[in-house]
Amino acid sequence: MPSLALLDPSHEHVFMTPTKKINEGNDVSTFLMSKAYTEIMTFVIQLNRSMFPVSADLDMQGTGSATQSMPPDKSLFSDTVRRLRDLLDELKKLIESNPPDLGPRRFGNVSFRKWYADVESRAPALLETYVPLDSLRIPSKSENTPYAELESYLLGGFGSAQRLDYGTGHELSFLAFLGCIWKLGGFQSQEPSDLKEQNIVLGLIDPYLQLVRKLIKTYTLEPAGSHGVWGLDDHSFLPYVFGSAQYGPAISTTDAVPTEGSHPTAPNPADITKASSVTRLRTKNLYFGAIGFINDVKSGPFWEHSPTLYDISGVKGGWGKINKGMLKMYNAEVLSKFPVVQHFRFGSLFPWDPDPNARAPPPSAHASSQPLSNPPPGEQTPANPSNPSATTAAPWARSSTSRAPPISTQQQRNPGGGPNRERRLEDPLGMPPPPPTKAPWARKPD
Repeated sequence: MPSLALLDPSHEHVFMTPTKKINEGNDVSTFLMSKAYTEIMTFVIQLNRSMFPVSADLDMQGTGSATQSMPPDKSLFSDTVRRLRDLLDELKKLIESNPPDLGPRRFGNVSFRKWYADVESRAPALLETYVPLDSLRIPSKSENTPYAELESYLLGGFGSAQRLDYGTGHELSFLAFLGCIWKLGGFQSQEPSDLKEQNIVLGLIDPYLQLVRKLIKTYTLEPAGSHGVWGLDDHSFLPYVFGSAQYGPAISTTDAVPTEGSHPTAPNPADITKASSVTRLRTKNLYFGAIGFINDVKSGPFWEHSPTLYDISGVKGGWGKINKGMLKMYNAEVLSKFPVVQHFRFGSLFPWDPDPNARAPPPSAHASSQPLSNPPPGEQTPANPSNPSATTAAPWARSSTSRAPPISTQQQRNPGGGPNRERRLEDPLGMPPPPPTKAPWARKPD
């Protein structure tokens, strides 16, 4: 399987401060053909594969294949992972020294700006302490250090101090931060090869998500680029990718990534709607951990506030099929959406340069709805269509296969009084859902 390539330490390299390149909708198509896009998707797929269970046959062969589970065994972490976990702990401590403002507010708490400014001022010293240059494989002919690039992606991973929000674009920035360290060889020492990617996900991405959730709850950060009720999640996406892989079929080192089926011990996907199952599994699986956070911050029936996730819980192809769909949706709903990627920055480690092997993305409703910086006079930009949610429906929310929400006794007696199995999944206000994007994994078998 392909993995994110390391910088060649024998070649000259010039690091640079990442800059914004995506300024209008057409730039998204350019991004999808860039080296940065190729390397981001390569890194996601690489990490995703590592989260599938290891085949019992592989263990019986005495190969010494090591695996991690949740909570992970900290003794298996490399020095780099331990230092980066300490960095996240330092950022968490700064929340205590920047308590939320108690005054009236309509949206996010303004004290988040104090926390962010505190992190920003300390970032250079924190990186020098927890990501020392001697832990990286810097090309010998480099004219400068990679700290400017690392700092940009690190600071971009915790939300916007200006807008007081957090979303999947910020999550993408932290992923790029880890990708930079990978490219610089920071994860290439000490750990057994099987553990490198697992420790990045369970040892770093999971505690990062815990820190972000604490920031969201402490400072009531708004969702950034949210699709509203029809989005997958207001804030995160990666835990659904890696969490579904955790429950997929077991594989060996040479097996392809499964596209259907589940591990024999995996819970039913429908268990995400059961509060008792979520409570029991949220510390053992990233998918259930994300569902648990939704339950922490939202009230009401699960099918009502999270209809997309509710629909996915009815997929019959198992966690492998869900994982396949999550990867496709990450590409379509995160990396291909202007509101999400517009603030991503490009430097030498994730370059804007075109990938010579990239294929032009096919025309789609997503591409045609991207905003223009200078629309023709008198024309509405696609960023504000009359139905803004029409291009953000979940891929698997097909009208022919949508799960009907549970029926109460009162609804059985009064079919017109609420949602029922004879009606398609609809908005709780009675409005029909937006036109769905077709999802390959939610189809009924032919």
